[in-house]
Amino acid sequence: MEEYGPKKHLDFHNHPRPLVVMENRWVAGTSTGWHSHPRGQLLYATEGVMVIHSDVGSWVVPPNRALWMVTGLRHCVTMSGDVLMRTAYVDEAAIKRLPKASCVINVSPLLRELLVEAVRIPATGKLTPRDKRLIALLTDELRVSSTVPLHLPIPSDDRLRSICDALIARPDDQTSAAGWAEIIAVGERTLQRMFAKGAGMTFSQWREQARLLAALTAIAQGKKIIDVAFDCGYSSHSAFTAMFRRHFGVPPSAFYQ
Repeated sequence: MEEYGPKKHLDFHNHPRPLVVMENRWVAGTSTGWHSHPRGQLLYATEGVMVIHSDVGSWVVPPNRALWMVTGLRHCVTMSGDVLMRTAYVDEAAIKRLPKASCVINVSPLLRELLVEAVRIPATGKLTPRDKRLIALLTDELRVSSTVPLHLPIPSDDRLRSICDALIARPDDQTSAAGWAEIIAVGERTLQRMFAKGAGMTFSQWREQARLLAALTAIAQGKKIIDVAFDCGYSSHSAFTAMFRRHFGVPPSAFYQ
């Protein structure tokens, strides 16, 4: 396995080129630890699933998706399954019109091959005309890639965080918004306003997103869909599949294909 360490990624941080791509292999269950980068970062795994926690929320990123992270975002990446990761470090001061916020993007077949090929560009020496065209096209593809709703925002309010932490730990928890409002000693309408302000969504939307990301992680680990459905609080396989299809347009069994 190629270790994540100061020498390797700092070499890419300080690289004179505005965009460089490196490759790492990770064993299932390993973690990068909390860190940040002075450049924008595109994380893409051709094998395995990445679970990323950050100061602004969490993402689950399967092989047909990539995570764009803005400069300076503190984060930690945990591997679900063995992961072959390609990481593009991008100087946002030099390359314009990139996503303004961290987000998961769809990886087109073209973008996938560009990332794989960019790893082969020598880290030293002058770029060939082909290398320059490849990097320019990779940048264009990053700019036009569509986003996917795989973000779970974490509110800064301590009362909301206690609710969020409990639901992340127990996605099958059925406590209603009114029940949680009583627990933190506010009215239900106040709770809903707090979620709208702190997370940008309602309580029920946040809980569904938390269940969705928990389900994606469990499916990536090879758990049966019916077990995942019950573990995430759904009364039946069909109810879970309907929710999943509503978000992604495909059943859970087809998401990682």
